[in-house]
Amino acid sequence: MYILLFSQGINVKDDEGEIMEKLVINDKEYQLDSFGFLANVDDWDENFAKGMALNLEIPDGLTDNHLKVINYIREVFKRDNTCPTVYDTMEHFNFNIGEFRNLFPDGYQRGACKLAGISYARGYLTLHTLKKVHTLPLSEETKSYRINSKGFLIDWTEWDEEFALNTADELKMPNLLTDKHWEIIKYLRNHFEKGQSVPNIYQLCDDNSITLDELKDLFPDGYHRGAVKIAGLRIK
Repeated sequence: MYILLFSQGINVKDDEGEIMEKLVINDKEYQLDSFGFLANVDDWDENFAKGMALNLEIPDGLTDNHLKVINYIREVFKRDNTCPTVYDTMEHFNFNIGEFRNLFPDGYQRGACKLAGISYARGYLTLHTLKKVHTLPLSEETKSYRINSKGFLIDWTEWDEEFALNTADELKMPNLLTDKHWEIIKYLRNHFEKGQSVPNIYQLCDDNSITLDELKDLFPDGYHRGAVKIAGLRIK
């Protein structure tokens, strides 16, 4: 049996200035960041994954397939210092989107990666988010955007099409932004505006009648690192 206890840390804040939580699973403590991800990737163990699974719509516990995916994500992160994209992970195990949804109903970032102890910030570098000002020159009067160290917009309301175009250019997307790209971007922003949350990849594919392969062709850098980033949002 896995027993989970959550409590806020006393005067312990993450790099976003938010109070972190402490998670206790079977008498072992784990520090979580403000988004509920493991704060220190090296603190991960199977006890954490199996306990956290109870909080992520996986009531029957982790199967061998769950653990294979989790261990694969961690192995790639340790080897390459980056989290594999959802496309890479599904292709590695030959899972279709329906099979992957059954394993991780909360999504890739908020399901599989969270269980693997990899936060959205540590999925790119070994440092958590650092705030800075970044200028993207496109027009004669340059505009400044506040982004974090991974290039994600800090305030989603500061987004405009110029930010999207420049981000797509920085990602070296072969076709920049087509009408289909804009359709996905506007869908993400409209969804976020209504509920202040980013839909998981399953919902996006369902709502837009798009396959995973089609999404990969549009945003080869990944769902979070491509589509969500260009839309000026972050998965939390």
